[in-house]
Amino acid sequence: MLIDEAKPLNLSVIIPTLNAGPEFGLLLEKLKAQSLPPFEIIVADTSSDDGTAELARAAGCKVLMVMRETFDHGGTRNFAARQAAGDALLFMTQDALPCDERLLEELAGSLADPEVAYAYARQVARPEADVLERMSREFNYPERSLRKTRADLERMGIKTFFCSNVCAAIRTDMFRKMGGFVQPTRFNEDLFLAARCVLKGYAIAYNAEAKVLHSHNYSAAQQFKRFFDNGASMSEQEWILPYTSVGKEGSRLVRAQAQALLRTGKWLRIPGLVAENAAKLIGYKLGMNYRKLPALLQRRFSMYKPKG
Repeated sequence: MLIDEAKPLNLSVIIPTLNAGPEFGLLLEKLKAQSLPPFEIIVADTSSDDGTAELARAAGCKVLMVMRETFDHGGTRNFAARQAAGDALLFMTQDALPCDERLLEELAGSLADPEVAYAYARQVARPEADVLERMSREFNYPERSLRKTRADLERMGIKTFFCSNVCAAIRTDMFRKMGGFVQPTRFNEDLFLAARCVLKGYAIAYNAEAKVLHSHNYSAAQQFKRFFDNGASMSEQEWILPYTSVGKEGSRLVRAQAQALLRTGKWLRIPGLVAENAAKLIGYKLGMNYRKLPALLQRRFSMYKPKG
């Protein structure tokens, strides 16, 4: 793939939204203030009723309307990508904020390497983030950048494919070459695309200098639902399953969190850590076997109700 390194990439920023709230205006302001301004900002709005679409239009964004019942993480992003005219696509979520003015420039720089297919940013926990959430972000998004290829599969397993559409960029021609995102999918659309790129011989770049503010204080019940959808999406893509048996990143994170809580005298948080990770594990296992569950339980356990 020929890349003109002297010419900066035109980045089409794509943001799916649903009632994005008052902070959304700040996100748009921060994007426009980038050292490498976005070529365009495309907002795929899922029938918001809080003025999100109107705010985006007033800010000069291209707004695409999506019915809530037709939303899915892969299909909606594919729909928006088809409307994009930039050299590269930068996928973001409505609740991620650039930490500085170099976010787009950094990710565009990662994509200047012709061997890199997909590049994602570092996620920095918000100031109000819970201690466990902060540690999770630091574990999954360390201070050092990383380049992952097929050669890392034996050591890292599925973590080789880890990539987050909270803030991730891919060249438009590469996106089309790889067939876009899996659709429909309720979860992991970014990981599945990254996996196809790696298995085709390309690299995934984690750029720790490209930073966004992003975190959630999920309850154990919310984590159960997230991991139910995680497991269900994995079970629907059987080709990915052989890579899940390698690597123990999850258990390493739990051990590190427990040790940190004990070291800092926050041992009363240990039961919460156990409950949260039990919810994740049970949710994931049930999701992997969701087809065996009654439709009522599938809907109750999922954050995204299955269509049909």
